[in-house]
Amino acid sequence: MSAAFDIDRFRVKPDQDLDLATRDPQETPGWDPDDKSGAKGRVDVLNDRLEELQELLWAQGTERILVVLQAMDAGGKDGTIKHVFDGVNPSGVKVASFKKPSKEELAHDYLWRVHQQVPADGELVIFNRSHYEDVLVVRVENLVPPERWQRRYDHIRNFEQMLADEGTTIIKLFLHISKSEQQERLQERLDRPEKHWKFDPADLGPRSKWEQYQEAFQVALARTSTEAAPWYVVPANRKWFRNLVISEILVQTLEGLEMTFPEAPADIATMTIPD
Repeated sequence: MSAAFDIDRFRVKPDQDLDLATRDPQETPGWDPDDKSGAKGRVDVLNDRLEELQELLWAQGTERILVVLQAMDAGGKDGTIKHVFDGVNPSGVKVASFKKPSKEELAHDYLWRVHQQVPADGELVIFNRSHYEDVLVVRVENLVPPERWQRRYDHIRNFEQMLADEGTTIIKLFLHISKSEQQERLQERLDRPEKHWKFDPADLGPRSKWEQYQEAFQVALARTSTEAAPWYVVPANRKWFRNLVISEILVQTLEGLEMTFPEAPADIATMTIPD
């Protein structure tokens, strides 16, 4: 399948200095910003291809795919799952959401609850938020001492390298939106009664610390983007472009695995179903 553009432009190179302020959340690199309908058509094609690849992943049963979604509140994590993964077989796809840790989870190390959710053979698992909360929220909100969360970058790199060594392909996606775009999306939740359920006044707390969170994301992405577990910074102000970029990343990555269906029994071509 021919690629619409080079996904490498969105990748954070290992040990690369990263300045999120220079990454425009509104831009559409590699695509005409006025061609929204063309992008949606391309996403439909990619959805079909992703469905085929996910069926192949499930049938072959040897590869594991982990997709990590991180963003500020209203960044589009749920919308990504809804639109990009439309049509995949729920038998082989799982979504794990990591909210405030429970009492039991807090009694263990911070990766304990995460490790239980990683994909098994043939599975594609999507983390809606993830272990990165423990170097983001924990850092900005001063939930643990700095010397404790600072060690976690190395923990995370090693954890993800272990998953990769054991056969997991890891795709980490930071949905990059602007503060003004977040304001519009949060306001929409207030203005539309059917969206009220999505609004949480607690979301305004992180918004008041926007710069601190941007710095925390910037450091986390730069320190944990590796060859085995790369981060991609996805311009996400335009939802249609976000969906296009993520679909391209997923399809190109899965095609790169060169998966094949298991061989059928030798005599299957001569078999018939009895009356």
